[in-house]
Amino acid sequence: MREIRDDLIKDHAGRRFRSEYDYALFEYYRSAKLIAFLDRAGVRIGGRVLDCGCGGGGMPLSLAEHACHVTGIDPMDRFSQAGVTLARERHVDNVSFVRADGMALPFVSGTFDLVLSHSVIEHVADAARYLKECRRVMKDDGRFYVSTAPYLSPPGAHLPHLLVPVPVHLFLGRPLAFRSFRWLARHAPWMLREPADENSFIRDARLGIVKHDDLLEKVRMRRLRGLIAEAGLRVVHEHLHVIGSVRRLPPAIGQWLRDSRLTEDLVLGNVEYVLSPDI
Repeated sequence: MREIRDDLIKDHAGRRFRSEYDYALFEYYRSAKLIAFLDRAGVRIGGRVLDCGCGGGGMPLSLAEHACHVTGIDPMDRFSQAGVTLARERHVDNVSFVRADGMALPFVSGTFDLVLSHSVIEHVADAARYLKECRRVMKDDGRFYVSTAPYLSPPGAHLPHLLVPVPVHLFLGRPLAFRSFRWLARHAPWMLREPADENSFIRDARLGIVKHDDLLEKVRMRRLRGLIAEAGLRVVHEHLHVIGSVRRLPPAIGQWLRDSRLTEDLVLGNVEYVLSPDI
């Protein structure tokens, strides 16, 4: 299992918005945490693997060091100048990239031993169809890794952080909150906690790019669990990560907030699932 290098993850996190290549490198080093999670959940990375929403391609490249073959797909060609270049530089020849829609995968049923969806489902237009397609291309004894963040929590909003932590999206609604942060990035970036290199809002404002909102699925835990079942999948392993402010509370209170259906969407900063076909 690859060593988790927090120093490299932190270093590349600070540069990830400079280019697709930099973001791919960040994903490459960060993927060591995903590999460790799968190992703890008893999932062996071998055979044929699909990264269903690979972005620049850093994660497929990392997984290819453990699997027989890895395919990375993304609806935009973000990988040709990142993942392909990194694969060539590192002499990795068991990874391939395909421009494809995760809601209409160009693979025959039962192709892959392992399918991964790392922080992708919130960016697809039809989450139900996406999960069913991922289930279709899995082998009957395959595994499916899914991670995401509930929309109502601060990480799930996919918005910058203000110096004063206020959940703007809860008070203003998504469209107005998004436009507000776009304005702040252009006219008052000092009000945002993240530096420019760690904030795509500021980067795009400086480049004169109009940033568009690509958060298409406002993930809610109850709906997500329902969609998983409707796709013919069952939960093998579930890990719920609470946000930092909740971790500082007494453990019993933090656990209640995490497990309560009333508060889980507010306090879960990330959720990870290992799923299998429900047959």
